[in-house]
Amino acid sequence: MKDSADNKNSALHISKGKSMESNINKNFKRKKRPQRSLDEFLKGILDGNRIILSQAITLIESTQSKHQELAQQIIEACLPYSGQSLRIGLTGTPGVGKSTFIDSFGQIVLAEDRQLAVLAIDPSSQLTKGSILGDKTRMETLSVHPNVFIRPSAAGASLGGVARKTRESIILCEAAGFDTIFVETVGVGQSETAVHSMVDFFLLLLLPNSGDELQGIKRGVMEMADLIAINKADGQALPAAKLAKKQCRNGLHLFPPKQSGWVATAELCSALEQTGLNTIWQHILSYQNQTTINGYFSKHRQEQAKYWFEESIQQQLKHLFYQHPSIKEIFIRIEKQVVEGQISPFKAAELLMQSFVN
Repeated sequence: MKDSADNKNSALHISKGKSMESNINKNFKRKKRPQRSLDEFLKGILDGNRIILSQAITLIESTQSKHQELAQQIIEACLPYSGQSLRIGLTGTPGVGKSTFIDSFGQIVLAEDRQLAVLAIDPSSQLTKGSILGDKTRMETLSVHPNVFIRPSAAGASLGGVARKTRESIILCEAAGFDTIFVETVGVGQSETAVHSMVDFFLLLLLPNSGDELQGIKRGVMEMADLIAINKADGQALPAAKLAKKQCRNGLHLFPPKQSGWVATAELCSALEQTGLNTIWQHILSYQNQTTINGYFSKHRQEQAKYWFEESIQQQLKHLFYQHPSIKEIFIRIEKQVVEGQISPFKAAELLMQSFVN
């Protein structure tokens, strides 16, 4: 008994405590919101309603067939009201400061009384398939501006996080009245090919000490860039940034002339100190003016439409192939034979295609 009393008076004694009742109403039932009609979506988007625009993009990103059907109807309805924006793709190596750059650079765009939409692709975990979607928190100024719409989307398993759904989102944003659109990619990699096929101007961001970095960047990415911006060119990093600028300009001269007739170059900037951003914007406007006059601007848009037409066919064929009953029936068996070395991958693919065609 004495030991029990001592334990009770000890500082290490843990009282039982009082159980807390849940403050959630057990009888509460979440009301299912009725789905908006096509006319409601179209009117809301054309009126610039951000909530309805976001809901429409959510439908585009949905994998449910009923959502996809309505999403396609919305896209077709918005198509006549699209195409009037300046589309700018931004990419760069991880840590280059893409979100900070967009936050500062966007203010230059807004100073010209423009409406800005930012489609930011957030990396997805290949293990959990989850995304942080924290672009709005990193774009503190733009996220509260009335003329800005920021839409972070999970990259998923698509090519570098940029695919058909992003292009369709552009159409909706243009119909909503946004005349300038930024498409931010995950980083330097295969995604740049997809981004280049949906924007008018392609901007590559690099760090000041990018001498070694240039060796790791694919030649295709450098060739696609209409402008290279050396970000974080401030303080002690300024000398290294100037050297990187010189190296980039020398490297750009080695590439063949662009079909647009535009001569790409490299510039310095600091998103943190907001220096050099006006120069970059003037380059973009000069590009738009030059390519509009020589006809490349509209020609490039037509080529992009053709690219996505063919890409869409390939995606639908792939879906049709894997969902076909005869393929589902024999796929696992043939795959097992390939893994065990009983049949070559090429012969296995041929057998599956024969089964699909027949």
